[in-house]
Amino acid sequence: MTLAAPNPAQHRSLTRNDTRTLVLASLGGALEFYDFIIYVFFAAAIGKVFFPADMPGWLEQLNTYGIFAAGYLARPLGGVIMAHFGDKSGRKRMFTLSVFLMALPTLIIGLMPTFATIGYAAPVLLLVMRLLQGAAIGGEAPGAWVFVSEHVPANRVGLACGLLTGGLTGGILLGSLMNTAINYSYTPAEVVDWAWRIPFVVGGIFGFIAMYLRRWLHETPVFEAMRARKATAELPLKHVLNSHGGSVIVSMLVTWLLTAAIVVMILLTPGLLGRLNGIPATVTSVASICATLTLTVSAIVCGALMDRFGAVVVAVIGGIALIASSYWLYIGTAANPANMAALSALCGATVGMITVVPFVMVRAFPGVVRFTGVSFSYNVAYAIFGGLTPIAVTQMLGYDKLGPVHYVAFTAVVGVLAVIANALRGTNRVSAPLAAE
Repeated sequence: MTLAAPNPAQHRSLTRNDTRTLVLASLGGALEFYDFIIYVFFAAAIGKVFFPADMPGWLEQLNTYGIFAAGYLARPLGGVIMAHFGDKSGRKRMFTLSVFLMALPTLIIGLMPTFATIGYAAPVLLLVMRLLQGAAIGGEAPGAWVFVSEHVPANRVGLACGLLTGGLTGGILLGSLMNTAINYSYTPAEVVDWAWRIPFVVGGIFGFIAMYLRRWLHETPVFEAMRARKATAELPLKHVLNSHGGSVIVSMLVTWLLTAAIVVMILLTPGLLGRLNGIPATVTSVASICATLTLTVSAIVCGALMDRFGAVVVAVIGGIALIASSYWLYIGTAANPANMAALSALCGATVGMITVVPFVMVRAFPGVVRFTGVSFSYNVAYAIFGGLTPIAVTQMLGYDKLGPVHYVAFTAVVGVLAVIANALRGTNRVSAPLAAE
């Protein structure tokens, strides 16, 4: 695809409209990701009220987490469908629709009757709502990265990706804080009886507020230019698979790094270290919040650094730091559990290098199929690796207490090599302003 010559206007400071776009997009991303993950924080209570009281504990847990996993399985289909229309009819429409598709089922979960009222219809309805959430999140992250990247000048794409990524990880932080607040404010019996509903109702309401705020966003200049030239692809996914296989492979490999860093180091590690070292849940919860907080800040910083030094430099240094801090967290906590919170915060800061992932992906595909290329690569890879990672890590843990870190280190090497290989491919899209296509 031929690109126009770089436009000097694309190398400028952020305007007031740029800032508003980034803030609203990041806020919406945080609220939507909160809605998606809040389920896992209250899975124990959900299992007790949505399944028969006489169901064996292991089966109840299996069903509860099975419904949670169903959201991940719905991500690729929802993401590809929304991306198709995002490349055909506009980024903004899909960007707003994804919030609605997340807010509605989240609110319904918070209000719906349980097994005691409607029997087996309750878990079936819960599954349907979880599938809708999965479809929504499948379009949110890729759509948001594309949306903000196409709005800002070329020399601020890293910052835009960083702010959005920080918003998404901020949703995990909001979930952790809500979980802590509910469990400190109510007894376990009250949580199971009714207080588990509060996070879902709050998430649904704020989701609708985020949807309303997104009404004030404008379509991206890149899509407006494409629409003016009538330069949309008839079947975006077919075009991606036929003409951009290399970009798909690179994007899936860097997404593998992202899933390992988030799933293992942020979501699984607090619990794993707690069990391995006999650390109370109150301590691991604080460590989890510390890691997520530093991750959120670091994602923004890493994005700004990429605008200055490029993706390769940040990926290489960040990858080395991620590997070192991950080993330090596991070894240091085993030596002295009192160090867990501080070491978790340090590790969370290095996980912020995952901002490299959207930065590379949005530049790997041309505007005409960018949404579809990013969404397909990211969601398929996340569905595969996100589902297999907990299983792989659990198996490795049986042979080596550092097994989870070995896994993260391997994916970090693979991801960094993919970033370097992508740079060596020498495609014009990697360095050209996104809005110049």
